[in-house]
Amino acid sequence: MLDKPILTGERVILRPITVDDAEAMFASLSDAESMRLTGTQQTFTFEQVQQHCQRISQADDRADYAITRKEDGAYVGEVVLNGIDSLNRSAGFRIALASEKSFGQGYGTEATRLILDFGFRTLNLHRIDLEVYDFNPRAQHVYEKVGFVREGILRDALLWNGRYHNAILMSILEDEYAVQSR
Repeated sequence: MLDKPILTGERVILRPITVDDAEAMFASLSDAESMRLTGTQQTFTFEQVQQHCQRISQADDRADYAITRKEDGAYVGEVVLNGIDSLNRSAGFRIALASEKSFGQGYGTEATRLILDFGFRTLNLHRIDLEVYDFNPRAQHVYEKVGFVREGILRDALLWNGRYHNAILMSILEDEYAVQSR
């Protein structure tokens, strides 16, 4: 089984998601702005979220972490390396903050840096990639700040409220991360 250690930063602690996180994750699915920024259009039952938490906590091809505030342990979101491919040394990245009140606090930036460090230094990845929608410039800025590079665009990838939006492809390679993390 993939070892998923606790990752500690200055303001956040990343800990592996467990079924106990289902309630907080389910609550985050009612935050309209978080749902929009992640392009999440489907609805989920509490039971589906519980099953998801149970499944991902045991998965070997992904590392799902709860982002918690160091000061009080409060759940503020999740950060994930998924599709971990040890042969090609690559993985996908995604992050979702639980509510708008967590935006602009630096939690996402710190969680991103912690999971990148885990991916490159512990999992020995060479490449981590992501997609971000064109209507989320704040996230694009954070990704560029931590070293992600724009690679291309998936045109009209998301239909949201009757309008199509592009998904911007970004990645960071291990040598770029090494320079960025000095």
